[in-house]
Amino acid sequence: MGESSAGRELITTHIISIIMGLVSNIVAGFSTLLSPVNMLLFLGALALGMFSGAIPGMSGLMAVVLLIPLTYVLDPSTAIMVLGVIYVASVYGGSLSAILFKVPGQSNSVMTTLDGYEMNQNGRLSEAISTAVFASAVGGIIGTVILILFSPTLAEWAVGMSDAEFFAVIFMGLALVSTIGADNITKSVMMMAIGLFIGTVGLDPTTSQTRFTFGLRSLFTGIGFVPIILGTFAVAEVFNQIRSGGQMVVSDSNDDTSDVSDVSWLPPFNYFKRFPKIIPVNSVLGTLIGVLPGAGATTGALFGYTFAQRIVPKNVREKFGTGIPEGVAAPEAANNSAAAGAFVPLLTLGIPGSGTTAVILAAFILHGLRPGPALIENQTNLVYTLFAGLLLANIGILLLNRLVVRSYLKVRLIPQSILLTLILMFTVIGAFAINNIMLDVWIMIVAGVIAYYLLDYSYPVTPLVIGLVLGPLAEPSLRRALVKSGGDMSVFFTRPISGVLMVAGILLFTVPLILDNRDGIRTIISTRVRSHE
Repeated sequence: MGESSAGRELITTHIISIIMGLVSNIVAGFSTLLSPVNMLLFLGALALGMFSGAIPGMSGLMAVVLLIPLTYVLDPSTAIMVLGVIYVASVYGGSLSAILFKVPGQSNSVMTTLDGYEMNQNGRLSEAISTAVFASAVGGIIGTVILILFSPTLAEWAVGMSDAEFFAVIFMGLALVSTIGADNITKSVMMMAIGLFIGTVGLDPTTSQTRFTFGLRSLFTGIGFVPIILGTFAVAEVFNQIRSGGQMVVSDSNDDTSDVSDVSWLPPFNYFKRFPKIIPVNSVLGTLIGVLPGAGATTGALFGYTFAQRIVPKNVREKFGTGIPEGVAAPEAANNSAAAGAFVPLLTLGIPGSGTTAVILAAFILHGLRPGPALIENQTNLVYTLFAGLLLANIGILLLNRLVVRSYLKVRLIPQSILLTLILMFTVIGAFAINNIMLDVWIMIVAGVIAYYLLDYSYPVTPLVIGLVLGPLAEPSLRRALVKSGGDMSVFFTRPISGVLMVAGILLFTVPLILDNRDGIRTIISTRVRSHE
C-alpha cells in the first residue's frame, strides 16, 4: 500500500510539474507577444491574413511567400509568429468570399460554398457569416490547444503511419465524396473520377515521365487546382447570375437595410447548443487530419463536412447542401483546427503539414533554425510565442463577430453589374498570379464554361475539385506502398489501421452506388434470369 501510494504521489507530482512548466511557457509566450511592437505586427498579420484569404486566388500561401523576405529583419520569434497568424487568419478569411459570391477564397473553403452560398441566396447572409466566424474561431482554438498539449505525441502518431495507411486515409476521403450531390450519386462519382484524371496531368511522381502534357512545358507541373476552383465556382456562377438576372448577395429576409443591430457584440455562444456535436468532434477530427504531412486544411474541411452528415439527425442530414448552418459550421471548424494541426509535424519533425507550413519551414531555415524534436526544448520562447499568436488570433476572430458581419454585409449595396465585374477581375488576377502564365487563365475560363453546362445538367462540380485536390496526395503514397510490397495489393489490408480504413472506404463507395442504381440492377438481373429460362 505504501509503495503504490508513493507511486501515485510521484506520478501526480510529475503531472503537476508538466502542467506548471506548460503554463509558465505559455505566459512567457504571451509576454513576448504582448509587447507593443509585436502586438502591432500581430494585428497587421491578422488583418492581412483575413484579407488575403477572402480574395480569390490570393490565399494565405501567397501572402506568406511575399512576406518571407521582409521577416528577415525581424526577431525569429516575431517573424514565425507573424507568418503563423497570417496562415490561420487566411483559412478563416476564405469562408467570406465562399458565402458571399460562391467563390472559395482558398481551396479549404470549397465545402463552405455548398451551404454558405445557399444560405446567402435564401436571405440568411448574416447568419451564415456569424456561423462561419464562430465555428472557425472555436475550431482554431481547440486545434491550437491540442497542438500545445499533445504536439510530441501527435507527431509520433503521424510518423508511425506508413504509405499504405496514408493512402487508406485519402481513399476513405474520396469514398466519402459519394455523399456529396446525393441527388445522383453516380454523377458525383463520375465527376470525382474526372478530377482524379486531371490530377494525373504533368510529371509522374515516381518516374518523372510526362503524362498528358501534349508537349507543353507549362503543363509539366500539372494543372493547378486554383484555376479549376476559380473556374468551376466563380466563373460558372457569374455566367449563371448573368443568365438568371439574380442577385449574388441577397439581403437578409429579416433585415432589408444594411443595419446589423440583430447581431450581438458578444460572440454567439448559443451556437454551442446549436451544434453540440459538430463543433467539438470536427475540431478534434480536423486537428488529427492536419497532423498528417501534406493533408492540410482542405482535406480537413472535406472530412469535416462529410463526417458531420454521419453525426447529425437524419432530417438534418438530408438538408446538407440546401443552405443550413450545420453545413457551414462543419467544414469551418474542421479546416481551422487542421491549420493548427499542420504545425505539429513542422515543429516536432521538420516535416510540413501543408503547403503554407512548407513555406514557413523556409522561413525557419532563413533564420538559421531547423525544426525537429529538439526545437521545443532549444527554442522554447519562439515556439510558445507562436502558440500564443495562434491562440490569440482565433480569439480575435471570435471577438470580431459583429465587426466582420457589419463590414461584409455592406457588399450587398454594390450594384450587381459592378460586383460581377470585380469578381471576374479578381479571378483572372488570381489565376494568373499563381504561376504568372496565361495558360492558367485559359484553363480557368474553359473550366468555368464547362462547369456552367455541367450544372445545367445537374452534375455537381465539387467532387471534381475534391478529386483534383486529393488525387495528387494519394498517388505517391499508393505508388510507394506498392513498390515496397513488390506490387502486392494485400499491403493495404494486412496492416490494422489501413485495413479498417480500406474496408470502410470500399463500403462507403459501393453501397451508395448500389442503392442509387438498384432499379437498374434489378432490371439487369431479371433480364439475365429470363434469358436463361
